Formats: sequence, C-alpha cells, structure tokens
Amino acid sequence: MTNLQQTIILSDGFEDFSTDSLKSSPTKFSSSFDHNSGSYTSSIEALNKILIRLGKMDLPGKDHVEAYLRHLTRHNRRPKTLYSRWGAIVLFLGMIRDSGKTCPEEVTRRDVEAFVEHEQDRGNKITTIRTSLVSVQAFLRYLVEEGIVSPDIFGRRIRLHLPERLPRAMEPDDLRKLLSVIDDTRDRAMILMLLRTGMRIGELLTTKVTDVHIKERRIEIYEAEKNRLGRVVYISDDAMSVLKAWFMMRDPHKDALFYATSKKAMSYSTARQIFAHYLQKAGLVHKGYTVHTLRHTFATELLNAGMRLECLQVLLGHRCIEETRRYARLTDKTREEEYFRAMTIIERGEIDGHYRRDHELETFFEKEKLFTQYR
Repeated sequence: MTNLQQTIILSDGFEDFSTDSLKSSPTKFSSSFDHNSGSYTSSIEALNKILIRLGKMDLPGKDHVEAYLRHLTRHNRRPKTLYSRWGAIVLFLGMIRDSGKTCPEEVTRRDVEAFVEHEQDRGNKITTIRTSLVSVQAFLRYLVEEGIVSPDIFGRRIRLHLPERLPRAMEPDDLRKLLSVIDDTRDRAMILMLLRTGMRIGELLTTKVTDVHIKERRIEIYEAEKNRLGRVVYISDDAMSVLKAWFMMRDPHKDALFYATSKKAMSYSTARQIFAHYLQKAGLVHKGYTVHTLRHTFATELLNAGMRLECLQVLLGHRCIEETRRYARLTDKTREEEYFRAMTIIERGEIDGHYRRDHELETFFEKEKLFTQYR
C-alpha cells in the first residue's frame, strides 16, 4: 500500500465525526446539525477532532494546516466546512509528500494541476474534483497571504468545465401517486412542507416549533443550510391543514418540528428512508426521485403558475439569480409556444422554399467578405 493510499484511508470518512448534542452552555462558535447522528457539533469540537487525526499523519506542513484550520474556526466556519477543507488538504499534501517534497514552500502550480489529474484518475466526479480544488486553492491562498507560498502559484486560473444539468422535477402524475399513498400524518406533513415551501431537507429537520408562525402562515429560516442566508417561506392551504393535524398529535415537549422516535430531531438518513418507502409504495422507485426533487418540483410549479423569477429566488434562498434561472429553462412557455407555432407552419407545408433572409445581416456578411479579400 502506497503512502498516498494510507493518507486517503486516514482522511476517509472525515464527515463521520458525530458528537453528542451540545450542552446547555452557550458557545460563540457556530454549530452544525449532523444529519446522520441527529445531534449538533460545534466548530471548536470539530477542530479538536480533526487536529487529533492530523497529529497521527505524516504530512509536510502540518503546522500550517493546523494554523489554517484554526483561522477558519476563528472566522466561524461551519464544522462541515472544516471537515471538507481538511479532507482535500490532506489528500493534496499526501500527493506532495509522495512526489518527494518536504514542505509547502516547494509547492508550484504544476502540483495543483497534478492534483486535479490525480483526482480524475481516482474516478471522482468533476463536481467532487472542483470542490476539492476550491478547498486546496483556499488553503494555498492563505499560505500566500502568510508569505509562505509564492503568489505565482495563481498565475493562471485552473478552470474545470462543469456540466450544466437541468434541475429535475417530479411529473404531475407521479406526484399525485406519491401523495395518494402517504397515510401517516407526520410523514405527510413533512413531505408536503418540503413540496410547498421549497425548504431544503436539512433546513426542515432543524426547524423548531418556535420558528413556525401558524397565524401568519410562514416559517422563519434564520440560517440556510447551504449558504447561511436567512429567509422566510410560506405555507400553502393543503400543507397548513396537515401541519395543524400533526400539531394535534406531536409531543409538545419536543423542540424540533419533526422528530423521530426517542430522538430530539430526525436525522437525514431517516427522512430519506421515509421518502424512499413511499416511492416504493407508489411504484416510483425506478424514476430516480430523491428528497431534493421536491424542492425542484416546488420551483418548477411556481414558475409554471406565473411567479416572477426574482420572487422565486428569494423563496429558494439563492444568492445569485443565475441559480434560479436554471428552472426557467424548464418552464419557458414563450419559447415552447414559438416552437410549436413554427412547427405548425412547417408541417402544413406553408414554406415555399424561398426562405426569408435578413438584409442587414446579408449586407454585413458581404462587407466582411470584401474586407477579407482586401486584407
């Protein structure tokens, strides 16, 4: 087994550091909900666990890694961010060590390019490689600011071309099938809340009863799971009806809006299993739907109903409207109508072969042709 393989094993599962729920004493560091264990982990707790693991590794520049992680913790970065950054940095420095270099000061741009190629050789998806590259570049940028690494390492940007996939929404018939088989009040309330509010599953699972305002029919999300952007979402009539039914049944002593048996909150894996159970019950397992598909369905249905893109952006909690604009590719009725209108003319044979030409464009091409000949 190579040294790099050993490093990968040591760093593998770096998000598996689940801890018990935070004690009642407050902390100034941010905390993150562990969806696997159903508990919270503070940044300082995550840092301590990472440093213990880091101390057992043979890596160049471990002191710089520790300083960087402490820097992130002081800036209130989430435990998930700490784990992600650390995992990528460990793999990068392991590759540097195996190439014969003994300190980060020797790192060059070519080493960063080699890291990308190495991750490609491991068969990782381009999105995973991009995430790792961002973490490594952030670490190197910190070293540049500290005067440890030369700024020349960022002389030319490394660009990874990511696929621009369309968000996938549930087909209307499939959605009706799914809702028709949900017979448990809690499960129906949870799935309808995801479908009608557009909340991410992590946001819903960390929602407390005090965040829900029944009279105003809204939920306050103080910090979004993905980008830490707070927002308000609203509750539709059908979701409100089943939510009130759930309030009549739920344990009033529980803080979390949705919880699992004998737990303070429901884990992500439990919520995913619940959703998969109803997909199987509705005969939709082969469709490849996930819990996140409900958020895509929420956005697509609102755009189809005529909601403005700017309003949807706020409801989804997107910082950039380009993120929201992806849904418009699925719901552009004007483009759809133009296509079928033109195709109707073509299918009726009403084009006589003399295609209309843009005279201004034709003149431009003629001038360009003369200019090329002159040149």
